[in-house]
Amino acid sequence: MFRSVTAIIATLLLSMELCSTARADTPAETDQTGSLHGITPALVYNGAGFANLHGGAGDGGTYTGNLNLQLTVDGASLWGWKDTLLYFDLLWIHGGQPSNFAGDAQGVSNISAPSAVKLYEAWVQKNILDNQLSVLAGLYDLNTEFYHLQSASLFLNSSFGIGPEFAQSGVEGPSIFPSTSVGARFAYKPARGIVLRTAILDGVPVDRPNGSRGIFKRGDGILIVSEADFLDRPPPSDRPLNGRFRIGRQAMLPSYDEKLAIGGWYYSAAFEDLVELEPNGQPVRHRGSSGFYALVDRVLFKEPGHPEKRIAGFLQAGYGDLRVDRFGSYIGAGLTAVGMVAGRDNDELGLAFAYARNGSHYMSSQRMQGVPVTSAEKAIEITYLMQLTKWLAVQPDLQYVIHPSTDPTIPNALVFQLRFEISF
Repeated sequence: MFRSVTAIIATLLLSMELCSTARADTPAETDQTGSLHGITPALVYNGAGFANLHGGAGDGGTYTGNLNLQLTVDGASLWGWKDTLLYFDLLWIHGGQPSNFAGDAQGVSNISAPSAVKLYEAWVQKNILDNQLSVLAGLYDLNTEFYHLQSASLFLNSSFGIGPEFAQSGVEGPSIFPSTSVGARFAYKPARGIVLRTAILDGVPVDRPNGSRGIFKRGDGILIVSEADFLDRPPPSDRPLNGRFRIGRQAMLPSYDEKLAIGGWYYSAAFEDLVELEPNGQPVRHRGSSGFYALVDRVLFKEPGHPEKRIAGFLQAGYGDLRVDRFGSYIGAGLTAVGMVAGRDNDELGLAFAYARNGSHYMSSQRMQGVPVTSAEKAIEITYLMQLTKWLAVQPDLQYVIHPSTDPTIPNALVFQLRFEISF
């Protein structure tokens, strides 16, 4: 695996170098984004040193990292396909598992996952009707557009990216990091500041729980996710200049001053109840599983004449399927402050709280097995993102987890991470 990864990295770096050379020799054939003939390669590396300072499941620390090799292709520049975009993202996940030390269930690190090299995203998007309607098809991470808030994306705990009531649903979770599914996404803008999205995806990610790979196999069912966004965007002159590179479509989404979103999901497959049994002793099987969520993100303060200096607050709330999923409900909230330090206009300071509550069926199943359990896991996070250069960001992060994994025998955990991100 190491040799193959090394070869991939070397190939991409060579292509980036060739693009860089070509840009210098033929500036007329490049645009201001650094794209050559409509092809834009990118390399993004996220790494984090982790230490469990107190409590949790065990003392110690680890290192975890992600390498993303990305390629964006503008169909108009290459083939004359107006408003057509192709995107590819090859992902290498490596390192240890911080939650093995923290003992938590929500995930103190949003880049931690079992080691793997995989095609993470590969899709084509076509916009029509003067960009009012957008259709995307392929291997797709729905969390880059659904259940996403720009303020919450600062934080490193996984629940601030997508609540655990949805993230830990289905067979192996929905189509999000680290395992995505194949499907299609439709987006429609009926009016300024309103976006309606629906995605129809394979109900099970390409990477199966048994180690195999598959697409729309028998029994997978489908996952349908819908979301309505109501946005208040600032004029271009007031938009903050944040150079941080966010993986996936997050880098393409324009900033806003306020966002209200409501969404829901539905799996069409059958799932076993966590506690109820048939007369023959087999778990009751339910056809379909669903949940919903609501999101609010708002700029609370913006310094006149200095839009980069601002304070924002967010709130997330979700309700899952109590019958078949562990977490029945979730609430997350936080505050972020940008540009509060003189001369550090892009630095971000944040404080957030996540509350993941077990569903009643999960609680009953644990008690029936004699497993000690509490109602909820709570996490408090304080973090500071320093944008040192356009290609380097460093982020120290401290989290305190109360009742890790809702197990009263695991002491509350205090954990520290030093995250860094390099992008070219």
